[in-house]
Amino acid sequence: MGQPRSERGLGIALVIAAAIAWSTAPFFTRLLPFDPWTILFWRGLLGGSLITIFLVMMQGRAALWQLLVPGRDGLLVASLSALGMLSFIPALQMTNVMNVAVLIATQPFVAAALAWLWLGEAATWRTLIASLIAFACVVITVGGVQAGADLGGVLLSCLMVLAISAMTVVVRRHRQTSMVAAAALSNFMGSLVSLPFAHDIAHVGGNNLAILAMFGCLQVALGLTFYMLGSRLLPSGQASLIATLETPLMPFWIWVGFRELPAVHALIGGPLVIGAVIVDIAGDVRSRRSS
Repeated sequence: MGQPRSERGLGIALVIAAAIAWSTAPFFTRLLPFDPWTILFWRGLLGGSLITIFLVMMQGRAALWQLLVPGRDGLLVASLSALGMLSFIPALQMTNVMNVAVLIATQPFVAAALAWLWLGEAATWRTLIASLIAFACVVITVGGVQAGADLGGVLLSCLMVLAISAMTVVVRRHRQTSMVAAAALSNFMGSLVSLPFAHDIAHVGGNNLAILAMFGCLQVALGLTFYMLGSRLLPSGQASLIATLETPLMPFWIWVGFRELPAVHALIGGPLVIGAVIVDIAGDVRSRRSS
């Protein structure tokens, strides 16, 4: 028996919401005058705290036990998520942001390959073609790849893509595991790892603390929770494809907050990425109606 249409639609809506939330990262980062590890520490602590509140509101205080004893599957999801988040900041420091963005755009292919190897879940040709188009459009959006990239930054970017792709497949495989608890735990793990490298923790206060709270709540807590809940309802390749909406949406928030107009290539590539995702979703809806 096929997956209910309403369930598939909910998964698509949740992953789109996650991509929108994730795309606000450059906006919040621009507002904060701290080193990346301090931002990661506070963002993870505040984001994890909010997710924990969500968890208690939905399941009661007994759900806190899931944070202390997450089980093998929950711990694996949390560890992969934390590894992906922690690889992102050093990657940006060691290589150009364009290289990182282009490598992130390969995630639909990596997730589809892992899902096929582990779950026997084959991505549709429609999703693979849409992913290829989205990848090409991301290259246009960020202005191309720089050949002289630092190898360490590229390797960290690849590690991040592999970690998030593997997390997507694990979430899909273990749908009954509490992904909300895993999302909270991953943020706390990220804060713990960031603590020794964060130099400005004591200097955070006032308005900056409020910005960090919004960063942790909107970008991390909502984004990660939506993605973990939505990706278990979708094929891994399709969930990763929809998540690529994050890249073309980033310039929008910079324009809203700082009135900084995107470059011409971003104005061309961004709508094409969005179009590739829309075509894949529309094709999925049509195929399910005809089946």
